Amino acid sequence: MQLYEELVARGLIAQVTNENEIKEMINNGKAVFYIGFDPTADSLHVGHFMALCLMKRLQMAGNRPIALIGGGTAMIGDPSGKTDMRKMMTTETIRHNVECFQKQMSKFIEFGEGKAMMVNNADWLLDLNYMDLLREVGPHFSVNRMLAAECYKQRMEKGLTFLEFNYMIMQSFDFYTLFQKYNCNMQFGGDDQWSNMLGGTELIRRKLGKDAHAMTINLLLNSEGKKMGKTESGAVWLDAEKTSPYEFFQYWRNVSDADVIKCLKMLTFLPLEEIEAMEKWEGSALNQAKEILAFELTQLVHGTEAAQKAKEAAAALFAGGANSENIPTTVLSEEHFTDGTVDILTLLVTAGMTASKSEARRAVEQGGVSVNGNKVIDAKTVYAKEAFAEEFIIKKGKKSFHKICC
Repeated sequence: MQLYEELVARGLIAQVTNENEIKEMINNGKAVFYIGFDPTADSLHVGHFMALCLMKRLQMAGNRPIALIGGGTAMIGDPSGKTDMRKMMTTETIRHNVECFQKQMSKFIEFGEGKAMMVNNADWLLDLNYMDLLREVGPHFSVNRMLAAECYKQRMEKGLTFLEFNYMIMQSFDFYTLFQKYNCNMQFGGDDQWSNMLGGTELIRRKLGKDAHAMTINLLLNSEGKKMGKTESGAVWLDAEKTSPYEFFQYWRNVSDADVIKCLKMLTFLPLEEIEAMEKWEGSALNQAKEILAFELTQLVHGTEAAQKAKEAAAALFAGGANSENIPTTVLSEEHFTDGTVDILTLLVTAGMTASKSEARRAVEQGGVSVNGNKVIDAKTVYAKEAFAEEFIIKKGKKSFHKICC
């Protein structure tokens, strides 16, 4: 099975243009393709995972990835899938986030001369002359067609700002620029980006002629990826400081039975034949498939040693708490204590097990919180500093553990 056919078999490709030509280019290592990442946080998260794995697959087959960091488009904010306008970020915040992205992407993609490239659209978008842009690009976009685009529909209900309306033009201009500067002949994106991506292809053809060689692949990237990476306590990050290897492992270990095979196909590099054999597994055997998924992805992001420690910590806790050395740990400071004590709600929020005290209160009142194996039933429960001199393990729900110490 060649690469393009494998991508289809893994459920990654939803829609394409010029399929025969795209297939030939990908299978023969001739694609120079880009995927965009807007630096809206200081870490990539699980929602980006599919794109990173895809870039790695194509590079392994000889194709050349371009990781486009949206230092310019981040100043506007993508309205796709949003009911409210994104928060405006400062240039300093964007610059910091870009640096963080670069470090994390290097774990997946090999950058260097003749290999993958990383570029920042701030390099061309921030220097655009508004009148020149209107004259050069504006005539090639139909407002009627833009307003009908899926990426604007949700925002139209609450009010689409002119700032956000420009996002499609900016993204289209990205592909046009990458095509001219780096011979980029293909763009990948999630299905909520389809209208923006077609805008880029159309701009190239209108500006440079119908024979301009530019294609679009639409991937099940955001529609599936956005279902991943969100927990009741927030996003699952690729930065170990924000989501520990143990928490990362546990996230994948706890995917639903219905999603485990899909995740194995889309995100791991295990042979398809091996994964397809797992489709017949049922009951407790599916738990083994989830452990395989969790280990493979934790190894990919955090390395083999961290993945092994996370696996051992999970096994120890579920077997009776024999070894808590590698589970997530929070060290309390003096500011967490009031009159020498700290309450259970503060502990849950400080440990990142809940996003707020109101959520923590609900977890306690519903009987979902225990400390060292003893259920906590009163949301006003407090602990003195002495309680943390020995092992102090909070458990929330059936599968979330956290160690607290001073």
